[in-house]
This record gives sequence, structure tokens and C-alpha cells, in this order.
Amino acid sequence: MDNSKLNVSPSRIAAFEILLKVEKDKAFSSILLPMYEENLSEKDSGLCHELVLGILRKQIYLDKVIEVFANKKIDLEVRIALRLGLYQLLFLDKIPAYSAINESVNLVVKAKKTSAKGFVNAILRRATREEVNLTFADEIEQISVETSHPRWLIEKWISQFGIEETRKLVVANNETPSLDFRLTAKTTDTIKTSLDQENIESEKSFLRDLAKNGKIYFQDTGSQLVGKSVELKDGEMFLDICSAPGSKLTQIATNSSQTVFGGDLHFQRVKTIRQSAQRQGLKNVQILQYDAEKSLPFADETFDVILLDSPCSGTGTIRHNPEIRYHLNEKYFTELSAKQLKILQNASKLLKRGGRLIYSTCSLENEENEMVIEEFLKKDNEFAIIRNEVYESFSNEKGYARTFPHRNQIDGFFIVTLKKC
Repeated sequence: MDNSKLNVSPSRIAAFEILLKVEKDKAFSSILLPMYEENLSEKDSGLCHELVLGILRKQIYLDKVIEVFANKKIDLEVRIALRLGLYQLLFLDKIPAYSAINESVNLVVKAKKTSAKGFVNAILRRATREEVNLTFADEIEQISVETSHPRWLIEKWISQFGIEETRKLVVANNETPSLDFRLTAKTTDTIKTSLDQENIESEKSFLRDLAKNGKIYFQDTGSQLVGKSVELKDGEMFLDICSAPGSKLTQIATNSSQTVFGGDLHFQRVKTIRQSAQRQGLKNVQILQYDAEKSLPFADETFDVILLDSPCSGTGTIRHNPEIRYHLNEKYFTELSAKQLKILQNASKLLKRGGRLIYSTCSLENEENEMVIEEFLKKDNEFAIIRNEVYESFSNEKGYARTFPHRNQIDGFFIVTLKKC
């Protein structure tokens, strides 16, 4: 887009482009935001961040409002400009209405949708004059629209957790998560003292500078729980099967003096893990590229401990990745569970007798968790579920551990430890 002739702030241009890529390419805001924000001022970076995540958390609601004001087919670029304008008008008190309206109109012009500028202007001005009154066919539609989760997903969770638990879950999914982090091999005593003294929530730029230089690592507490559950003993050989982006592997390496192994499918993901390990000052990490669904480049019974943080839907991380809810479909879970079982079976061959295999996902779905483990145990009687003291307080009587955003104020994870008998 030519940004030279029309007045649109860098923050809104960046937000528009990110939201367009999220919708058209199924890209992730968590990857795009840092890339765009790196070139923005602190003020513009803050507004861009708020607009992108806020709109993704309110997308179905905003589209319902657009439908009330204009019941017609709308091009994607025009819809995103309308979402930007409406979000500012309805949810951001400090943004002047004229600014939200004018810049949304200019965005559609920059997106070469000039014929829609009068339409966008009219809809947004109407939103400043009229109260938004939405009607719903039933309670499920109301939950879906007001919390911006697809109806099919709401219905699925109701069948799993019940309507009250689901209502609490979807509300929690739209809350801004705390800025969780852990220490790294480069965290000095001076930094530790500074971290103790800082008001963490008000010093986010201080934390981001530390993270950029590998002196801390941003990682949700739920994810850290998975890493802590590994608990390597001296001399134990360890493999993290699906390592990218490297959060848990580097966490484990930070607390180990021995070499740890990891890998992933694509070269770019392998490169990301290596860069993360280097940034954190780790020299005991070995990364390989392989397809864990097919075969793994190790002899049978090589490792004492294996972590399979399996590829999954990510429904437990919607707080951090709000667009996940729009990327999923109902068939996806069945496809994933088949993949997860295959990787688990391949991983199990690499484990020594008496070894431990930790299976985890950041999914809330039974198909990706309990059902995978039960199917695996049905086919392989050499394995049994054992207690793991690290997550004991989150476990049920079968040894399955779960965390939930609305219950624990952390991302939703599933963890179980299997022993090869």
C-alpha cells in the first residue's frame, strides 16, 4: 500500500496488515506482532498490540455489530477496516471518534477499495449515534457472540465440560494473560536483584529488553510446568521429540549440565530452536531435523527420558493466541489425534526399559489427550502411567494432569508420565 498520500498512523497500518495476514494466510499474531512492532515507536507499538489482540478477541462480536448496521456481503479488507474502527469506538475510551473513523476510511482507500470509503464512513458514524442492541437465537449463540468463540467450539466444550465451566473458560480466554517468564543461563545475580525490585507489570519494556538479549525467556507458567516435570537425573539421556520453538527444551537444558537432544520437522523450526538456545547462552543443546511421524534418527532404547510435547490444536493457549479459535475446524481434532498417536508410538521405541516418557499438549480436547494415551496403552502393554510429583496437584485419579485458564490463570495443558516396564 502507498502510505504517503493519506493520513493513517503507523500503528493502524501495522494492525490492518497483521489482521489481514491472520485471516488470509492463517498466520499467527504472536509471530507477526514482534516483527511489525520492532519498527514502530513505543507508543505506536502499544496501540498496534492492543488493536490486533483486542480485535481478535472481539471478532465475532464486531462482525455481529457490522451485520446489524449493514446486512450485506463485505470484502475482507473493508471488514477489517470496519473492525478496527468499531473496536476503537466501542472499547477504547482514549481514542477520539473522528480519528478512529477517518483512519479506517483512509485504510480502505490504501487497500484499493476506494468505492467502499463512503460505506465505511456511514457505518462508523452510525455506530457513534446508535446504541448497539444484539439479539440471539439461544443461550449458546449469546455465549458465542459475546465472547467471540465459534458456536461449534462452544458446543464441543459444553459436551466436555458443561455449560457453566465453558462460560468461565471462554471469558478467561479473552483476558490479557500475565507476562510470565523464567531465568536463563545468562541471567546474572544483578539481573535477579533487578527483577526482585521491579514492578513487573509496569516495566514491560525492561523485561522485553532482557528477553531480546536472552537474559530472561517469556514462557507461560503452564508451559514451564511441562518442562519442570521432566526432572533429569545425572547421566540420563534426554530427547525432546517436537521441540520448536524450543521453550521447554531450553528450559530443561538450563537446569542440566549434560547434553540434551531435540528436533523438529522443518528446517526453519530447527533454526529457530538453535537461535533460541544460542540467545540464552546454552551450549549443551543438540538439534536435528526429522519427521517424527515416519522415523527418528536414533537407535531403539537410546534415551532414559523423552518429552513428547505433541503437535496439537493449541486450544489451551487461546489467551495468548486468540486467532486459534478461528483457524480450527471440527475435523481437525481427529486428524491430529492420529498424528499424535503415531508420533507417540515412534517415540516409545527410543525409550530404555525403566525409562520415562512425558506426553503433553497445550490442548483442552479429549481426542488429543486422554483418548490418545488410552489408545496407545491399549496397543502397547509395556507402558504404564506413573505419578509425577511436579504436577501432582493438577492430576486426577488416573494420573492425567490438566490446567485451565479459568481455574488456574495459566494456559491449558495436559500432561501424563508413562514408564516403560
